[in-house]
Amino acid sequence: MFDLAVMWDWVAFSVRWLHVITAMAWIGASFYFIALDLMLKPAPGMPEGAYGEEWEVHGGGFYHTTKYLVAPARLPEHLTWHKWQSYTTWLSGAALLMIVYWVGGEIYLLDPTKADLSLWQGILISGASLTIGWVIYDQLCKRGLRDYPTLLMLVLFALLVVMSWGYNQIFTGRAALLHLGAFTATIMTANVFFIIMPNQRIVVADLKAGRTPDAKYGAIAKLRSTHNNYLTLPVVFLMLSNHYPLSFGTPYAWIIASLIFLTGVTIRHYFNTMHRTGTGPHWTWAVTVLLMILIAWLSSVRPTETWEDAEARALTAYEQRFVSAAGFEDAYDTVLGHCSMCHAREPVWNNMQWAPKGIHLETPGDVAKYASEIYLQAGLSHAMPPPNAIQMDQESRETIIAWVREVRGAE
Repeated sequence: MFDLAVMWDWVAFSVRWLHVITAMAWIGASFYFIALDLMLKPAPGMPEGAYGEEWEVHGGGFYHTTKYLVAPARLPEHLTWHKWQSYTTWLSGAALLMIVYWVGGEIYLLDPTKADLSLWQGILISGASLTIGWVIYDQLCKRGLRDYPTLLMLVLFALLVVMSWGYNQIFTGRAALLHLGAFTATIMTANVFFIIMPNQRIVVADLKAGRTPDAKYGAIAKLRSTHNNYLTLPVVFLMLSNHYPLSFGTPYAWIIASLIFLTGVTIRHYFNTMHRTGTGPHWTWAVTVLLMILIAWLSSVRPTETWEDAEARALTAYEQRFVSAAGFEDAYDTVLGHCSMCHAREPVWNNMQWAPKGIHLETPGDVAKYASEIYLQAGLSHAMPPPNAIQMDQESRETIIAWVREVRGAE
C-alpha cells in the first residue's frame, strides 16, 4: 500500500538532510575564512598589493595562502566562488520550514492558547516576518550606524530580542525558536546575496576592464561576513532547539533564545581573538558558563498550561476530525496506556521532568493533535514507546493504524 504519510515524512527527512549537509559546508567555509583572515601576517617578498600570507599544514601537505587587500593585478583564470553553500542552506531551510511548520501548521506552528489565528494567518506571519530583520539591519548598515560596528551589533541584538518575544506571543515555543533562527539566517544569506557577492562581482568586473578596483567594496563585504560569523552559532542552536523541550517548553523561551545570542558572541570572540593573536581571552568561557547556568535555571520553569486547561480547551477542526472518527476511543486508550506516562505535562516516568519533544498525549485533543506523529512513531514503526520502557503489542499498533487510516480514508 502506497502510504502518503510515510512518503511525506521521507520528503521532510531528505530536505532536512540536504539542509544539514549544506549548512555544514557553509559554516565550515565561513569559519575557515574568518580564521584564515585573522591569521594572515605580512611577510617580505609578497606580491604587490598583497596584505598578508599564511602557511598551513593539513592532510600530509603544505598550503601557502596569500590575501590581496583589494585584488591582484591580474585576474586568475580559475576563480572559486563561495556562494552556493549559503544559498542552498537557506533554500533547503525555507523548504523544510514550509514542510514542517506550514503544512503541519495546525500541530507545530499555531498555539491557540496564545493567539486565535487561522492557519493561513499564521503562515502569512511566518513568511512575511522573515524579511523584516534584513530590511532593518541593511538600512542600519548603510546609514547612521555603518561607522559604529559595535553599536550596530547592539541594535541588532535588541531587534532579535524583540522578535524572540514577538514570535513567542504567537507561535508554539518550538516554532518561535525555529523562526528566530530562520529570521537570523535570512539576514546572513541576504548579506551574501545582496552585498558580499555583488561587491565581489564589481571588483572582478573592474579587473577585467583594466580598472583599479575600489577598496571600499571589499571592506563592506568583509564587515557583513564578520557579522555572519558572530550570528552562526546561535542559529545552529535555534535550529537544534526543537529536539530539546527544555529550550522551548517554558514561558521564558524568548529570554533563553536571546541569551543564546550572547553565548555565540562570547564563543566566537574567543576563537577570533585566538586566531588573531595566538591566545584567546579566557574570561569569555566564564561568561558563557554563567549564561548557560542562567539558561538552565530559566528552563526549569514549567509551562503554564495545566491538564485542566488542556481538557477545557475547545478542539480545532483538525482535532475534531480525529476525535470523531471510528476507533478513536480504542486508540485513545492505547495511547494513554503506553505513552502518557512520559508524554504528560507532569511526567511520572523515572523522574522525567519534561515530555519528550514537548509533546503531550493526555487529553483527547492532545492525541488527536499528534495523530500523524503517533501513526508514524507507534503505529507503522516501533520507534515509540522505547522497548526498554514499556512494550506495545502489534494489536495495539494496529488499533492506532486503523484509527488514523479511517480519518484519511474519509478525507
